Amino acid sequence: MKILLTADPMVPVPPVGYGGIERIVDALARNYRGHGHAVGLMSHPDSTCAVDARFSWRTAAGRWNDLRNARELMLSVGAFKPDVVHSFSRLGYLVPLLARSVPKVMSYQRHTGGRQVRWAARIAGRSLKFTGCSEFITSMGRASGGDWQSIPNFIEPERITFAASVQSDAPLVFLSRIESIKGPDIAIEIAKASGRRLILAGNRAESGPERKFWESRIAGEIGRNGIEWIGEVNDSQKNVLLGSAAALVVPIQWDEPFGIVFAEALAAGTPVITCARGATPEIVEQGKTGFFVRDAAEGVSAVGQLGRISRAACRRVAETRFSCEVCAEQYLSLYLGMTI
Repeated sequence: MKILLTADPMVPVPPVGYGGIERIVDALARNYRGHGHAVGLMSHPDSTCAVDARFSWRTAAGRWNDLRNARELMLSVGAFKPDVVHSFSRLGYLVPLLARSVPKVMSYQRHTGGRQVRWAARIAGRSLKFTGCSEFITSMGRASGGDWQSIPNFIEPERITFAASVQSDAPLVFLSRIESIKGPDIAIEIAKASGRRLILAGNRAESGPERKFWESRIAGEIGRNGIEWIGEVNDSQKNVLLGSAAALVVPIQWDEPFGIVFAEALAAGTPVITCARGATPEIVEQGKTGFFVRDAAEGVSAVGQLGRISRAACRRVAETRFSCEVCAEQYLSLYLGMTI
């Protein structure tokens, strides 16, 4: 099968630093080529992912640039002649292809729905399928029409070292961007009240409301009561950090579309403490792979119950539900159903 994957034009595939979706596209390309499929990739010109045919966006996203990128994708389809086009980029880039019979899959990793989904579904008919990275996202999109299927975001468990046990004084870890919707201030409250060290890993805003949030709620806590901020981490550092953590504590304050870091933590054997919002109930099982909390007091209680969690059970969930091999097969089944 010939599969053309697309990723947004802002970040290379694979990414140098942050770029969750670009990592997913890179892993899919490697998986499909490993199974004998031909893969084309439309992405940032600095992409280094090994593929059979490489196509580059000429411009970044933007109102008029979107029109140019839609044309570039149409030309790439003409050159590669794929059996299926799988877009992890913007729906608008598919507009020139909607009325064409080539099978198309549009995948969403963010909140979605609305007129553009409704009209795309009407124009493309059965040649277009939608996927959401969680049932939470899929249900949002399904309300606007079209044929939707939930296929989760995934990780590569073999790249994450499983830690069967940790030290009795292992720290709690917050691994995400330091911003209000991720709940780092609540994580700090939980750590202080439970008498545990907390490592904050992630970048922060340099301006605007989130800079003010950092200055008023976070900065004054750094270096006190066992609270440490280490900035953004690379894959190797993340691996060590998650494997040495008693728990990942990210008490989100918004409806998370998925949250790849939660699956990464489970692959390391690390339980998750978060809030039951968005897709998190689809990833974490209360009392088995982590705990859902509503406030810092419940977070402290959850920390006290971490001994109930089997780290091996956490790893099994990551391998059986959120691995590249499992999810790539789900996408492939979708492709085959469209091309038969």
